[in-house]
Amino acid sequence: MPGATVTVRNVDTGLLRKTETQGDGSYRVPELPIGTYDVTVEKPGFQTSITSGVKVDVAAERRVDAALKPGEVTEQITVSGEALPLIEITNATLGGTLTQESVRDLPINGRDYTKLIYLNPGVAGSPDQITDSPGSFGEFSMNGARGRSNNYLLDGTDMNDGYRNDPAINQGGVFATPSAVLPIDAVSEMRVLSNFEPEYGRNGGA
Repeated sequence: MPGATVTVRNVDTGLLRKTETQGDGSYRVPELPIGTYDVTVEKPGFQTSITSGVKVDVAAERRVDAALKPGEVTEQITVSGEALPLIEITNATLGGTLTQESVRDLPINGRDYTKLIYLNPGVAGSPDQITDSPGSFGEFSMNGARGRSNNYLLDGTDMNDGYRNDPAINQGGVFATPSAVLPIDAVSEMRVLSNFEPEYGRNGGA
């Protein structure tokens, strides 16, 4: 349905974004902050479609389809976001997302967020556990890749040690000075990706 108005509203903050469907009926609302959203699709002469409770995670893409039926403008169809597919249907990326709610009561050694990485499928201790820097927490292997073949991003910003390609978060670095001290309680969500989209690039691990 081309020319339909799509409104995306964050139920917690009230953030509102609007767009229109393209000629083939598709639409895209990029760079949404993490949170829960209501998606409203409307067009004159058709019933309004509302999909509520759509959860957007970090580094994730959610697909919300709507079928508009002829009817009165005052009529609307409401669908719960929980009915959306739980599997990733928009790309072939593998991995998992961890939230504060899911790890709050786990006994994490040193309350170090990097220990959470091992809770994702495909992750194992790297055979080249690099600990030659004071304060370094070592590396991990994703799907058999080298421990130094991973790319670390914090809020989308590069967080890699340019000397050894170790994470520059919570580790000593070349001069034993951490670039960022990040306790586990400061992490809202963490996603580990493999077989990822070209937008990340840089390294072939995770």
